[in-house]
Amino acid sequence: MNSNRLKDQIAVVTGASRGIGRGIALRLAAEGAIVVVHYGTRQEAAEETVSLIEAAGGTAFTVGAELDSLDSVLRLLQNLDEKLICRTGSNRFDILVNNAGIGTSPSFEETTEDDFDRLFAVNVKAPFFLVQQSLERLRDGGRIINISSGVTRIAYPHIMAYNLTKGALNTFTLHLAKLLGPRGITVNAVMPGIIDTDVNAAWLHTPDGRNFAVEMSALGRIGEPSDVADIVAFTASHEGRWVTGQMLDATGGSHL
Repeated sequence: MNSNRLKDQIAVVTGASRGIGRGIALRLAAEGAIVVVHYGTRQEAAEETVSLIEAAGGTAFTVGAELDSLDSVLRLLQNLDEKLICRTGSNRFDILVNNAGIGTSPSFEETTEDDFDRLFAVNVKAPFFLVQQSLERLRDGGRIINISSGVTRIAYPHIMAYNLTKGALNTFTLHLAKLLGPRGITVNAVMPGIIDTDVNAAWLHTPDGRNFAVEMSALGRIGEPSDVADIVAFTASHEGRWVTGQMLDATGGSHL
C-alpha cells in the first residue's frame, strides 16, 4: 500500500530493526513518512530495514542507542537531532512509536530484582523519558503510539513482570493523551496478541505452539507484524485524528 497519507511527515520508530517494529517502519514509509529506524544493538538488522524501505521507494535512516535510562534517551535524541537537522534543517518530528522493549520475562517465581528493574527500565522508564524529552521536538497535531500487549486484558501470569510493564504503559497512554490533547497530539496504545516474529519463533513454529496460538484467536490464525502495523498507520494518520487515550486491541479476538 502506498497512499502518501503521511507524506513529508517524520516518524521515529523505536526498536525497528526486526519484528513488529520493522513492520511498523515499513508501513509508515509506504505511507510516505520519512522513517527513523531506531535500534538498540542490532545495527545490521536496522540497516536491513532501511534497505527494504529504500528498495520500495521510501526514505529512512538509522539511529542507535540502548534505551534503558534517561542518559540513553538523551544520547538517542542528540544523535537524532544531528541527523534530522542535516537532512531537513530542523529537529522536529511528527510521529513517535514507542515499540522498543523486552518482550518477555521469567516466571513469577523465578523473577529476580535485577530482572524486574531491567524490564521496567526498558519498557517503562525509557518511553516515559523519551516522550518527556521530545515534547519540544514533537509538532503540534502529532501522534504518539505506544506498543502495549494483549496481556493487559488477558490473564497470563507466566510472564508477570512483563505484564506489569505493559499495564504501566497503558496508564501512561491515558494520562499523556489528556496532557497533550490541547496541542492536538493524540496518544494511543496498540495491544498485540501473539505475533509471528523471531521472538516467538522457537515455540510458535512447533505443531503444539501453532495450534495453541491459532485456537486463541477468534479469527483462527496467528497474527503478523503487518496486522499491527496497519493499526499503527491508521492512528498515525489524519483519519485517526479523533481517537486518543485508547487501548486498541490487536489480538485477533484472542480469548473472547
